[in-house]
Amino acid sequence: MSKITALFNDLKASGKKGLIPFITAGDPAPGLTVELMHALVRGGANVIELGVPFSDPMADGPVIQRSSERALSQGVTLHGCLEMVKEFRKSDANTPVVLMGYANPVEQMGAERFATEAKAAGVDGVLIVDYPPEECVDFAARMRVAGVDPIFLLAPTSSPERIKEAAKIASGYIYYVSMRGVTGASHLNTQDVASIIPKIREATPIPIAVGFGINDAESARTVSKTADAVVIGSRIIRLLEESPPGQAVQSLETFMREIRVALDS
Repeated sequence: MSKITALFNDLKASGKKGLIPFITAGDPAPGLTVELMHALVRGGANVIELGVPFSDPMADGPVIQRSSERALSQGVTLHGCLEMVKEFRKSDANTPVVLMGYANPVEQMGAERFATEAKAAGVDGVLIVDYPPEECVDFAARMRVAGVDPIFLLAPTSSPERIKEAAKIASGYIYYVSMRGVTGASHLNTQDVASIIPKIREATPIPIAVGFGINDAESARTVSKTADAVVIGSRIIRLLEESPPGQAVQSLETFMREIRVALDS
């Protein structure tokens, strides 16, 4: 059983919902990333999604695009992201870490080497945004052999066939994109989310995490009524952008505690 699966089993047994924050590795500074990861855990995160910066992040809105640009300008690479996970693991062996990014850096490294090095670094799951499930049977199998959960996206536009394909090869959790468009959008329709999640559950028992458009405690609590976990990304990146120098870590931890309280209430 993977670390992510064990976590969701424990959450279900305790009647709690998962909190999955996203930060971009290297933003606002490479030397701060591991400290931010620990702040996320102290604030109540169950899983950390660590974004691998990429020059053309097609699914990301301007907020996360800016974070990638800042990280890339400071020389952050896929290898550097793995080194950050290794450093995090020196003092946290338990919190699952999911690398989230795009195909190009993985293709450049090679899928087999990537699987091996990700596992060695302490990565528990991988979500490659532009890897469609119907074309990734071999990739998903290679990840599972390495002990890394392959996680896939579903969206409001996903056909029944796409849902079935993802259900066949995904493990850890399914990431359901709650709206059409890019990250950071504000037009979250929680009723639409509540109506679609049961259809995904018909195809798979894998936990469902919902992201895109979750910006505060209220939206997180509402979505968690039907989802197994909520993912928060753009709101966190904005918080880091707006935090004065030296206050980013504490501001992040405080924000996470607010979301955690809302999910547990």
